[in-house]
Amino acid sequence: MLSGEISAEACLFARIPVGLIVHSTFMITPAFLKNGDKIGIIATARKISREEVDPAIRVFRSWGLEVVEGNYLYAVDNQFAGNDSSRASDLQQMLDDPSIRAIVCARGGYGTVRLLSGLDFTGFMQHPKWIVGYSDITVLHSHIHRHLGVETIHGIMPVNFPSGGSNSESVEVLRKCLFGEAPSYTVNPEVLSRKGYARGEVIGGNLSILYSLGGTSSDTDTTGKILFIEDLDEYLYHIDRMMMNLKLGGKLENLAGLVVGGMTDMRDNTVSYGHTAEEIIADAVKEFRYPVLFGFPAGHQQKNMPLILGREAVLNVDESNASLSFMQAGTGHRGGKLLNFLKPVAFIVGFFSLLYLLYSLLTGRGG
Repeated sequence: MLSGEISAEACLFARIPVGLIVHSTFMITPAFLKNGDKIGIIATARKISREEVDPAIRVFRSWGLEVVEGNYLYAVDNQFAGNDSSRASDLQQMLDDPSIRAIVCARGGYGTVRLLSGLDFTGFMQHPKWIVGYSDITVLHSHIHRHLGVETIHGIMPVNFPSGGSNSESVEVLRKCLFGEAPSYTVNPEVLSRKGYARGEVIGGNLSILYSLGGTSSDTDTTGKILFIEDLDEYLYHIDRMMMNLKLGGKLENLAGLVVGGMTDMRDNTVSYGHTAEEIIADAVKEFRYPVLFGFPAGHQQKNMPLILGREAVLNVDESNASLSFMQAGTGHRGGKLLNFLKPVAFIVGFFSLLYLLYSLLTGRGG
């Protein structure tokens, strides 16, 4: 596991042309925050007001952080926080600025995907930083994990911070994550949960966004991973359509585990679909044998606990209790993956060293 800054050589792949896939060998953990650090707040999707952001600014300042607001944070262009160019400019500036140690997205909605093709992640890779958000911000989580191998945080955004600058459990655990403490959760599994044990990287986010990224260069690689999904305000048959898409696309069969968060404010047609969102998801994965946890407290709901996406975690589900525990940065089998990466290098070096030794003996140069 790497932490902090990496060399400029790694930036050769930072600007990703459309259609090019770069697979990371191991994940990068951005430097954890400390007192006096700067964090940026931007809006990549739906518009937001200063009044909606103020409670989060007060909380961040109480953590000893300096808050930098995007130039177009409060811009308005119909439902968007300014036009595409303005929103991309704010995000690009925060990615490039080495003094910004975390980028907090103010809210979701729709619009982040419209920015992807024009972004340059070179500065981000020279100075990796935390990206925080959920919902539409799943676009950034998925793109960054697929191409750049940097951990991000799926968590509460300023639009959801308690009014008056007070704290909540979701906000407090976000603080702990940003300052270096790996979260560990114990929950009561809902009835459709499936027992089992799994260990792997946690990935995912909003189901609708994951579905929309299918077939693009930012699509999610789910093999061997613990997939988290949640959604809001979707028709039940849409949930089935998206789950069938993931299943037929091979996204579900090779998971290490599945964690389902809030499936909030689901809709039904006049003629009922006949199943809940949770029942639809359970049916889609019934033939597989990995653990499934329903009822994890994350998503579009009051309790939205942060997940370190790209970080290895252990999922354990039994009849009465379930837990999801993240590894501390620098632990887990990522070091093993790095070792596996270095093994062929060592083999090649050893092979040519042996050839040189044989050459030296045959030519008499060894003595």
